[in-house]
Order: sequence, then C-alpha cells, then structure tokens
Amino acid sequence: MTKVAIVTSADAKYYPLLSELLSSIMKHRQAQDLAAICIIDAGLMPAQRKTLEDRGYTVADGLWPIPLSAKRIGGREFLKACVSRPFIPQIFPGHDIYLWMDADTWIQDWGAIDLLLNAAHKTGLAVVPQVDRAYGKTMRISWIGPIPFRPRSFYYSNARKSFGGKIARKLFPFPTINAGVFAMAGNAPHWARWQELIRECLVKGNIFTAEQLTLGMMIYLDGMPAERLPALCNWLCDTKPLFDPQSRKFIEPYMPHMPIGILHLTGYDAMRADRNVFTEIKHTDGSSHQMSLRYLAA
Repeated sequence: MTKVAIVTSADAKYYPLLSELLSSIMKHRQAQDLAAICIIDAGLMPAQRKTLEDRGYTVADGLWPIPLSAKRIGGREFLKACVSRPFIPQIFPGHDIYLWMDADTWIQDWGAIDLLLNAAHKTGLAVVPQVDRAYGKTMRISWIGPIPFRPRSFYYSNARKSFGGKIARKLFPFPTINAGVFAMAGNAPHWARWQELIRECLVKGNIFTAEQLTLGMMIYLDGMPAERLPALCNWLCDTKPLFDPQSRKFIEPYMPHMPIGILHLTGYDAMRADRNVFTEIKHTDGSSHQMSLRYLAA
C-alpha cells in the first residue's frame, strides 16, 4: 500500500487556519488511508505543538537551507514553512508520496487529493499553475507608446534578483506554478535538484518567494517532468468562487460549475486573521451574500 503523508506548516498566528485544514482532512473517510499527517513547526507555541502531537500528528522543526543572517530573517520564523519544502523527505522520512498543503488551504472535495496523488505517481510531481479561465492577468508590462518596457511578473521580478536578467527573461512568459499545493513522490529526483536551486536562490534572493521561484525553474528551465493539474486542485480565492446553496459547496464561477476541490485563501489577509470577516459571494440563484471563504465545518 502506498504510504501517503500530507504535510503542512504553521506558526502561532496561523494555528487556527491549520486547525481548520486538519478538520477538513479528517472530515473525509479517505483520510483514514493516509500514513501520516505531518506538520513543520514554523513558530508554534509549545502548547499548540503539544496539542497537535497529542492528537497523533507528526510535528518536526523546520530548517534553514543555508546560514542566513538574523537581519535577513527579521524574526520571521514562519519563513521556515517556505524554505523547508524541498527538504520534506529528510524532515519526515519513509513515505512514498508527500502532498503539501499550505495552512491557508482546505479540502472541500477529496477528488482533488486523488488527482494530485495519481499525478505524482505518474510523473513524480503534480503541480497546479496559477491559470484558469476565471483568473485575471498573470503578468504586467508598462508601455512607452507602442514599445513595451518594465516587465513585471512573479518569475521575472524574483528571478532577476536571485539569478540575474538572463534567467528572469527566460522565465517571464510562463505562468507561475503555485507552491501552496503540490504532490511529489518520495523517490523523485526533483527533490535533490530543488534543494540545489533553493540554496543558490537564497544567497541573494527573497526568502519568502524562494521555494515557488525554484519550483518553477526546475519545471520550466530544467524540464523535469510535472503533471499540470487544473485550478480546481488549488483554487486561488482572490478570484471569487460561486456558491451552490443546494450542495453547500463552492464551485467554479463559469460552466460547468464543477465543485472546487481545494480552496486557497489567497488575497484575504483580514479573513485569514479573523473568521468573522466576510466578503460578498454570488450564489447560483443570482443572489449575493456575505460569506467567509474559510472551512465550512457544517
């Protein structure tokens, strides 16, 4: 039987979101087949960590891939949740497939999990690009009359600082691969290459974006195999979903209105911090209601 570990991370601030993610996992009967749920401690309070361990979750400390000055870290222990990702098999050894989920994600439909796991089994790595017919712009360019200049995209901006203009120009046309949800086989060669790239990136680049930048480099520039999955497997909520009151599920805003598998609370800092913050969500009957995009426990 394939040993699957779902891996996530949180600090004390994100502990409520982490708890909701864990609840959304355990709500599904398929969670019983998981080998483990693993959590990287990126600044949890001791009592929070003990609660997680008492519930049977595996908790381990994160790491810094290279020595980083206290000035660069700036007290942001939570950045370990980012830079530890390429080292998951070392932190939690012994699993066949690792499925990473950011703490500000939650599972609505387990079909997305099955798709991620099957895709990782097929190619070694399953990812979700930040593209969908409902999403907006993926890059920006300023203009001087008819002449484009000052290109801006996630890859271009971050790669230019870390690896220089040549790499940045190569990456510029590609849609960002979101590192908030992915699945990778434990024996995939991708891990070693990702570790090399993130160590190199951290010498000059941004700590916060290093893992997502280097994940994309590994796929687009190195050509390492990766199954690209649809946005339903990692829906970025800064594009609002539609809500179906009959099924009590968030669905994609355009036909065929498929249920979203994993919701990712991107673009909602206030809502992530406070469950009582709402936003206007359209329903399938044409009405609009103030709702939270956080885990629907009922």
